[in-house]
Amino acid sequence: QICLSLVRLLFYLAHSPLGSIVLLDFQPRQFVMVDGNLKVTDLDDASTEELSCKEDNDCTLDFPAKSFPLKCSVVGKCEGINEKKNLFNAYRYFFTYLLPHSAPLALRPFLSDILNATGDLRYGINETLKAFEKVLHLYKSGLYLQKRPLHLKDYISLKGFRMVEGEDYKCWPSYSHLGCLLSVHSAEEAAAICNSQSQCQSFIVTQQRTWTGRPLALFQSRRTDLIPDANAVVYIKRSASSGERL
Repeated sequence: QICLSLVRLLFYLAHSPLGSIVLLDFQPRQFVMVDGNLKVTDLDDASTEELSCKEDNDCTLDFPAKSFPLKCSVVGKCEGINEKKNLFNAYRYFFTYLLPHSAPLALRPFLSDILNATGDLRYGINETLKAFEKVLHLYKSGLYLQKRPLHLKDYISLKGFRMVEGEDYKCWPSYSHLGCLLSVHSAEEAAAICNSQSQCQSFIVTQQRTWTGRPLALFQSRRTDLIPDANAVVYIKRSASSGERL
């Protein structure tokens, strides 16, 4: 969410009515989340000036660990230097820390491609936004799950009940510090996640939603009593329920 919001912001800055705007003091502390969108808190160090040049050798974009040769345009300006400077700063301050570990396994190759392409400045902001929007579509639609085997058949579903919530085993990246609360596309994906975790014996797909509209599922290892809840469904592993009174 943070990276996508940042890319949308940089897309606007690259195509603003004032021209391409560069953030000269590009640091995480300069941004804040407001209603799920990333905002710049200080525009004092923003500039529309692009580096003047006479030849291509005048247009090297330097960073502490990398340098990028750019072209000198016919009007004597380094082509796209403001856009590329913003994008590489987004890569080194945000993408490298947030992208590699924050998506389902099936989507990580797409994020790895974005990471590599922006790290080498092979993508401009237009291509980067398009790539992010593609990942978002796959994530929200569940298309990345198409080839997975069916796991829900391994579970007994009990409608109208839920399990007593409390502190349980932890997982990452959980939305709760008390237990394992993860975003899922459906009960089928939740079943696949539960099967992949040795501690998991049951799960509930809750009414809570993330910023993408996906529900949160609570995974549990404890065997606790069921309590009535007309809007809930408990999924219990058949192996866990075998021989027990439900």
